[in-house]
Amino acid sequence: MAASLKGMWLAVASYLPSLVFAIVVFILGWVIAAMIEKFVAKLITLTRVDSILATTGLKELLAKAGVELNSGAFVGALIKWFLVIVFLVASFDILGLSQVNEFLRGVVLSYLPNVIAAVLILLASAIVAEFLKKVVIGSAKAAGVAKSAFLGSVTKWAIWIFAILTALTQLGIAVSIIQTVFIGVVAALALAIGLSFGLGGRDAAARAIEKMRDEVSDR
Repeated sequence: MAASLKGMWLAVASYLPSLVFAIVVFILGWVIAAMIEKFVAKLITLTRVDSILATTGLKELLAKAGVELNSGAFVGALIKWFLVIVFLVASFDILGLSQVNEFLRGVVLSYLPNVIAAVLILLASAIVAEFLKKVVIGSAKAAGVAKSAFLGSVTKWAIWIFAILTALTQLGIAVSIIQTVFIGVVAALALAIGLSFGLGGRDAAARAIEKMRDEVSDR
């Protein structure tokens, strides 16, 4: 019995330093992740992304579901938990728990960066869409175009649609279907623009051709 107890104690004593070191690494990682979460949340809040997203009606939609619109906290939390899992994997490596690490690497760490990238794409698109909308409206007004607000809205929602399709592709959700839909939308827009210019500019084109004929005949 004494020999068994001694063997057990030696096993625990040899494993204890690794356990303590793993706990220290995990706690340090948690602190670093929490600091980065606050920094990211503050940075996104300063860019006023929530104000831009509120113009799309997303704030009211989330309010009905009992969720407050706070993109900074959301992205910060995603990055925080990604870093926490990274340090957790490092801690399990120290403890020699390879099976748990294989699960975390294969299921969590392989997919969570795609989620973060998709969210960042949508947030960046919100800023770009609002900026380009104002640019298009201002340029259209300067050029004397009557429907400047309509052109701005078309620009904004075109960027949003492209961003949503890109985010879904990043997440790996029905990639082939999204590509087919995107090609169809582009083809439909090209056809609509071609028909509008063709039908609307038919008389102008006829006048231009007639004028060219007159000039050639005069010569």
